[in-house]
Amino acid sequence: MSIQFRGTTICGVRKNGQIAIAGDGQVTMGENVIFKSTARKVRRIYDGKVVIGFAGTVSDAFTLSDKFEEKLQQCGGNLERAAVAVAQLWHGDQGMRQLESLMIVADADHLLILSGTGEVITPDGDVAAIGSGGNYALAAARALVDNTDLSAHEIAEKALHIAASICIYTNDNIIVEDV
Repeated sequence: MSIQFRGTTICGVRKNGQIAIAGDGQVTMGENVIFKSTARKVRRIYDGKVVIGFAGTVSDAFTLSDKFEEKLQQCGGNLERAAVAVAQLWHGDQGMRQLESLMIVADADHLLILSGTGEVITPDGDVAAIGSGGNYALAAARALVDNTDLSAHEIAEKALHIAASICIYTNDNIIVEDV
């Protein structure tokens, strides 16, 4: 029997030259146990210039974030080149192709999603969301971007609160990092 750890929501928003990534703190074991409610799934890397948020199987998410950080160092901080390098590694490495994880990555100029299939995706509408509550956060953030004067930080945080009120795998222990 395999124990699966899951349950998170990550949302990235770009608005008025600012980018924010928010993530909740819940890790769920199996279908009905909250294993941890204070996990930190959003963090700064590359001397604080890049923010990443990850969702998926815990060990796979850490592996993916470590590989991305390594490629970011090798690419001199160029976010797009590092993302493509990770995607190329993904396609060429049998072990990497099995990773069940997604990441939102951002620097001052870019907001990208790295998918579990080795894809690099630029999101539509300057909003990206992943994880179990990702669709709820995405819908909320798009509505808030289009219909309010809230900042990127406020929108990302509010979108996570909305997702937490709907998705049982998302909680209100929200961390937001701005780029």
